[in-house]
Amino acid sequence: MVKKIPMRRCLGCMESKPKIELIRIVKSQDGAINVDRTGRLNGRGAYFCDSIDCLDKAIKAGRISKEFEMQISKEDYEKIKEQYING
Repeated sequence: MVKKIPMRRCLGCMESKPKIELIRIVKSQDGAINVDRTGRLNGRGAYFCDSIDCLDKAIKAGRISKEFEMQISKEDYEKIKEQYING
């Protein structure tokens, strides 16, 4: 029996890929948004390829705000990018 590989869709390029290949951004219950490279933090998650281009596409299209159902400030986007790049 083959183990099923969980798939997730990148919000940047909109391609489905194995969950393990993607980076998760999570919105916690208090509304804080952080990069979750472990994939284990509690909260609503959104997935992205390991490419800053995909993150930029999702930001430009407003997909992150829509996914988390909240307005996200420029400062929060900068913080996300910083965490995304520096791991």
